[in-house]
Amino acid sequence: MALSDQSPNAADSGRKIVVDGVSKAYDSVQALSDVSLSVREGEFCCIVGPSGCGKTTLLRTIAGLEDADSGSILVDGDRITEPGLDRGMVFQEYALFPWRTVRGNIRFGLDRPACDCPDCEQRIQELVDLVGLSESEDAYPKELSGGMKQRVGIARALAVDPEILLLDEPFGSVDARTRDRLHEELLDIWAETQQTVVFVTHDIDEAVKLADRIVVLDDDPGTVQSTLTVDVDRPRERTSHEFVDHVARIRSELGQPTDTS
Repeated sequence: MALSDQSPNAADSGRKIVVDGVSKAYDSVQALSDVSLSVREGEFCCIVGPSGCGKTTLLRTIAGLEDADSGSILVDGDRITEPGLDRGMVFQEYALFPWRTVRGNIRFGLDRPACDCPDCEQRIQELVDLVGLSESEDAYPKELSGGMKQRVGIARALAVDPEILLLDEPFGSVDARTRDRLHEELLDIWAETQQTVVFVTHDIDEAVKLADRIVVLDDDPGTVQSTLTVDVDRPRERTSHEFVDHVARIRSELGQPTDTS
C-alpha cells in the first residue's frame, strides 16, 4: 500500500484534473476547505469520506455545476467555470426523464442541438448494447429496475464521448448483487473507453473494488485527509488479504472500527 498527501503541484505530466485550494460554503456551512488533489489521465479515482464531508460538492464543482468560493479546478490546464461536453455526469437519483424511453433518455445527451443523423442513431445503438439494454431499449423508466435505470444514466453520460466520467454514488440505491454486477460492467466500460473516472462513494469496499487511487476526505469542513494507491491486481476479491488490508487502512484513516467478523 502507498499512502501519501501528494500536492497537485507535484510534477506529473499525465494530470487530467487539478483541484487547487478549492473552498466552498453554503451560508454558514463550510462544505470544502482548501481542497487540493489531482487525477491522472485514464485513472479511476474514488473519493470517499463520511456523510457531509463535501464529496458531492467537490464532484459538482469539477462538473462545473457549482462555483468554488476560492481556488480553481483545471482540466487539461483550462480553468473550469461551467459544465462542458468533456465531462459526463451520472447522478445518484438516476435523473431520467419519465416520458422518454431508454433510447430517448440516452439520446438526450446528443440532443444539444437535436440531431437525427445516421451517426447519432448508430451511437445510441452502440450505447444501448454497451450497457446491456438491447432488449429494453423501448421501455420507460417506470418499467426498469434500479440497476437498469443507472445503466441508462451511464449510457447517457457517455453519449457525447466525454473525456471524463463523473459518478455521484451511482449504485447506492441498488441491492448488493446488482451492485456487484454493475461494478464489473463499469470496469469493462472504463477499460474499453479509457476515460478518466472520478467516482464518489461512502462505501469503502466499493472504492477498493474499483479504484486505482482513493482520495479520503475528512469532514467539518471537507478537507483531503490522505490518498491511497490501490496496488491490487484486478479482478479484486473482497476476501483477499490485500483487499481487506486496504479497507482496514481507510477505515483507520476515517476513525471507523474495523470489521473483524
